[in-house]
Amino acid sequence: MQNKRIKQEPLKKGVSDQSSAVLLYGGTSFNKKLTERSVNASLPPNLNLSLRISFADIKYATKNFDAKFLVGEGGFGKVYKGTLRSGMKVAVKRSEPGHGQGLKEFETEIIILSQIRHRHLVSLIGYCDEESELILVYEFMEKGTLRDQLYHSNGNPERSSSRFELSWKQRLEICIGAARGLHYLHTGPAGGIIHHDVKSTNILLNENYVAKVGDFGLSKSGLSDPDHFTMGVKGSFGYLDPEYFKTLRFTEKSDVYSFGVVLLEVLCARPAVDNSLLREEASLAEWGMLWQRKGQLEKIIDPLLHGKIKASSLKKFAEISEKCLKAKAAERPDMHEVLWDLTYALQLQEITIDREPHEDSSTNTSLELQLPVICHLPSTRTLIEEEDAQIKEDDGSNTTACEV
Repeated sequence: MQNKRIKQEPLKKGVSDQSSAVLLYGGTSFNKKLTERSVNASLPPNLNLSLRISFADIKYATKNFDAKFLVGEGGFGKVYKGTLRSGMKVAVKRSEPGHGQGLKEFETEIIILSQIRHRHLVSLIGYCDEESELILVYEFMEKGTLRDQLYHSNGNPERSSSRFELSWKQRLEICIGAARGLHYLHTGPAGGIIHHDVKSTNILLNENYVAKVGDFGLSKSGLSDPDHFTMGVKGSFGYLDPEYFKTLRFTEKSDVYSFGVVLLEVLCARPAVDNSLLREEASLAEWGMLWQRKGQLEKIIDPLLHGKIKASSLKKFAEISEKCLKAKAAERPDMHEVLWDLTYALQLQEITIDREPHEDSSTNTSLELQLPVICHLPSTRTLIEEEDAQIKEDDGSNTTACEV
């Protein structure tokens, strides 16, 4: 089941998936009408007008929205691959009248993305608001969404023989990249931005599988909204902080909870919610934590990872997920701690232990779990400064040095 975004509407019994297409560059409020506005209505003065792109240029880039360039479709409308006159490849998200992205979300995304730039956040190239159009133009992410890479693009977790299989190391690097992006949002110079809709379809991958967080339509700034209070429930099924339902206060720790669900998705390669399963298995967060409490999380991991994850790395990763999914927000770590632990889990995976000829794998697994690891990780300030400065993309494989 695709995860739908909820916005100021009660949950309805029998709501089904309306689209099995690839969800790129964010979703939208489900069953929500497009905010009406006249052609002559003006956008807020704090929007970056230098990012405006003419409708004529967008039609040129997409060959007048030719169907052969369609790369995604969902409740938000349609996403097209395009090429600007400059030769830059872009993703064009076009809201459709009646059910697409609302004006408020459209404005929020422009305001936030015009203030921030980071190699683990999807870059906004421009926007168009001509002729009642609401169009956002992003850098093109060649490998689509994390969800698409974890299981088949139609939402079916059955394996696709033609799909590139992500190794455990690659999955960890993707998680680290996404964590860096969220950490920057929470603590960066733009000031306390809460994403509000962290999920696997909002983590996109470029041609080198470098992760970038996208879709900021529901994002909130902590500076402008210190209590993070919102009327109505917003977010996506399966990812919402349980404490949020009680208080309607969304904080950085709510993003952390959602990211914990993403971590289990990465490990288990199944949706956050799957109503085709037994009731106790439908919620990935509940099902995963049930097996974690038993100390047997390895029994429900992606079959493709069996025998390919070091016991110590899996143990650390499971601990991170469990901490993120604590019922009480105060007991969850911040994104800097999550980033620290994920880097540690990657280092544990990469540790090479010299084996004697007579030693078998079980002996080495036991030894591996007993080895103390001293990692030199950067401070919070260093992480912010480093990521803010390094806008140029790399292959996402750089890791901190580790001594054993």
